Amino acid sequence: MLRRLITVLLLTALVGLGGCATTGGSNDPLEGYNRAMFGINDAVDKVIIKPVATGYKAVMPEFARTGVTNFFSNLGDVWIAINNILQGKIGDGVSDLGRFTINTTVGIVGLFDVASSAGLEKHNEDFGQTLGRWGMGSGAYVVLPFFGPSNVRDGFSRLLVDWHGDPLWYVRNIPTRNELIGVRVIDDRANLLDVSRLAEEAALDHYAYVRDAFLQRRRSLIYDGDPPPEPNPAKSSDAGAEPVARAAAKEPVALITNQWGERVTTAADEELTPAREFAGTGAKPVSAGKDAVVSGAVYEPKIPNNHEALLAISAGSREGFVQASLKP
Repeated sequence: MLRRLITVLLLTALVGLGGCATTGGSNDPLEGYNRAMFGINDAVDKVIIKPVATGYKAVMPEFARTGVTNFFSNLGDVWIAINNILQGKIGDGVSDLGRFTINTTVGIVGLFDVASSAGLEKHNEDFGQTLGRWGMGSGAYVVLPFFGPSNVRDGFSRLLVDWHGDPLWYVRNIPTRNELIGVRVIDDRANLLDVSRLAEEAALDHYAYVRDAFLQRRRSLIYDGDPPPEPNPAKSSDAGAEPVARAAAKEPVALITNQWGERVTTAADEELTPAREFAGTGAKPVSAGKDAVVSGAVYEPKIPNNHEALLAISAGSREGFVQASLKP
């Protein structure tokens, strides 16, 4: 019943995303719903799960709790091995099957983690990670009832595929199966008591803290602890603007004209434009006259009426500069 409810919820969220835009790098367009569901899950945890887990941790000796954790962890190695093989990591898959065999036999149904002492590393894989390795995007961040932080891809993977790889679901006796699932939930919560307490004390926004931690952890798991660098939106925008800036630099910086309104230069690097224009012009006979005209590029030298005053000012400036530079 719970799986059906969550499946409907994910489908509704997926359809609703068609009209939503993601907000920032957190990919959380359903933040309003997510915060509400996060509050409900947090309330259930504080009222029921956390107190039971605290009592469980206080009553059970540490070696007994370690044995329970090892038992459920050993059951998960088979599904982890299958996902490693599906991801093309055959060596890791064989190692996981070896872990399960050794811990189930020598480790007494997984109560003792003998395989780790033998050098067989514990892995963490599920079908959501397999889809991620195949190139499927995670989709929007979604907080699921009871299950907590997830996303569209991992939510569907958990509900439609992952539960088939859980050996507890194949226990025919329903009361026994429910008891085992309940013990696993409490044991997992007991192992996270210290971490959750630190998160609650350190985070100003507990919801945002849990969301960002989940997204970073899932990304790390998909790439086996070595994720590629995430694209920087700021750098991307700068990179996109750079070609535009270069193109703009080629355009006229300013239209510089002389006192007759004629163009002198069209850009800062075109101060020699007249020379460039006439450099490619062949020599042709020019008729003598008041105005010199050259075909091809027209150049009409004109002498302003106040040229004598300009020459006087220019000469005075040069003489002043020479005198100033030679003055002991």
